[in-house]
Amino acid sequence: MTPQHARAQRLRESRIAAGYRTGRDAALAFGWNLNTYASNENGNAPFSYSRAKAYAEAFGVRHEWLYEGESPTGSDVAEPRRDARFVPVIGKVGADPEGAVLFATGQGTGDLVPLPPGGTERAVALQVVGHSMPGLADNGGLIYFEDQRTPPTPDMLGQVVVVETDTDEVLVKRLLRGSRSKLYDLESVNGPTRRDCKLRWAAHITAIIPPHQARKILRPV
Repeated sequence: MTPQHARAQRLRESRIAAGYRTGRDAALAFGWNLNTYASNENGNAPFSYSRAKAYAEAFGVRHEWLYEGESPTGSDVAEPRRDARFVPVIGKVGADPEGAVLFATGQGTGDLVPLPPGGTERAVALQVVGHSMPGLADNGGLIYFEDQRTPPTPDMLGQVVVVETDTDEVLVKRLLRGSRSKLYDLESVNGPTRRDCKLRWAAHITAIIPPHQARKILRPV
């Protein structure tokens, strides 16, 4: 990993630890340019030392660690890092009153769960609430995915995936082709299909944990 991408990874970790589900949420909260922040966090554009200070102050971390990856010289206090064996539960996934629309809340629960088999540092989880996904995930279960924020890929078609729409909704849906390029139909596990949606990103579900096991592995923080 290059220094630029390592710095971007630390920025992402800081944002998640501070309780902001997406880079967009953080940028809006602090009045940052959305495109600039996104480019800084995904590693496409480097950020300066002065910008690191602003990000560090916002997310409650040391700017020396954020920029250089280490604590200030002479400090005996290391920058807190998330245990690599655990990943954050970034929200709850459930149904609206009609049981038609699956959604994720905009704020994390504060809990951690073990890294799933094959998971990377980008792994995150959603906790299932309600009974809108029979046969897929039950109330109290966990849905893991890799939070890579990349456009849908052909191998996702026909699969149940996690997506974000251009209307800021995070959904668990079966991904289908729309009526034209870059539009997608989103089929609910239990509800009507949404037609011709524009998506910001899509991610494969990497693991589903049943409720009885989820209760054993949730780690409040």
